[in-house]
Amino acid sequence: MSVAAIIPAYNEEHTIGVVIEALLPCPLINEIIVVSDGSTDGTVQAAQRYPVKVVALEENVGKGGAMKAGANHTNCSVLLFLDADLVGLERKHVEDLLRPVLTGQTAMSIGVFSEGRLFTDLALKITPSLSGQRAVRKELFDAVPDLEGSRYGVETALTQYAERQGVNIVKVPLAHMSHVTKEEKRGLVMGFQARIEMYKDIARSLRSEKKTLDEECNSE
Repeated sequence: MSVAAIIPAYNEEHTIGVVIEALLPCPLINEIIVVSDGSTDGTVQAAQRYPVKVVALEENVGKGGAMKAGANHTNCSVLLFLDADLVGLERKHVEDLLRPVLTGQTAMSIGVFSEGRLFTDLALKITPSLSGQRAVRKELFDAVPDLEGSRYGVETALTQYAERQGVNIVKVPLAHMSHVTKEEKRGLVMGFQARIEMYKDIARSLRSEKKTLDEECNSE
């Protein structure tokens, strides 16, 4: 199976190169796609320094829309999604994430930080479905409805759809990995505001999933 690594990025000029450099030596990756989600900094230029495909969206459409745009630019059968602000990403992490999908063990794996930073480790232990690090069969990803407008609720929507389809999601430990927090990137006030918006997007995805389940139950 062919693999496309897709990195949705919004104003990540300082970290995008580190993520790309960790992916380039991995023989399991057939292509790397960076999706700049309406970035206003040098994210596009930073990504263009590498032998990768860069999709530059003119407007910010949110993480779900950026991931969908990346998927629309590849014919690979497996999609590997990684955040653009990762710290400590190594080739082994990539291979560990991909292995359960490439071997047919599952249609989706989710990476869970461990032995990294206390805050990010704890967050994913409590809610692993929020992880942005995952490998998924493209046919499963493409089947998830309304991802374009899900924004930060995309991981929740994707996880819940897979569970509804009976997918046995494999959780993969990602040791000594973490990411830069919103507060570190944008300052305490703006970072906290961005975090609140993220939680609102997640809540919308949860409400949408509940509505779908209710409609399915009523139709039976």
